[in-house]
Amino acid sequence: MRGFFARMNPTLRGFLVIIAIAVVIVVLQLESTLVALGILARVAFLLAIAFFVFLVWRERRGDIAVWPRRASAAFYGAAVVLVADIGAYWYGGAHGLQILAFIGVIVGCAFAMVSIWRDQHRYT
Repeated sequence: MRGFFARMNPTLRGFLVIIAIAVVIVVLQLESTLVALGILARVAFLLAIAFFVFLVWRERRGDIAVWPRRASAAFYGAAVVLVADIGAYWYGGAHGLQILAFIGVIVGCAFAMVSIWRDQHRYT
């Protein structure tokens, strides 16, 4: 039997594993547990992203400290608006045109932050 699974197409083997997990969840009625694990995974992913951003900021905060006050205030302001936008999406969700506004705010903040960063790192 071991040789059968070793010779099996990896994609088919992966689908069989997914089907087996789905069958176990349905048979044992673990849907609420799965929802709780999904929420925990979302929170863990958000914390991982926040930790990465913190590490990048800690490494570059010396550079930001020597920028003009207006540039650093705009950079940090865009970061705060970006975090508030993601928090509002997490708390209330978005539907219809609100999704376009959510994405527009993210794109605008990212554009502002990248533009400020590039302006402050021009060496010409």
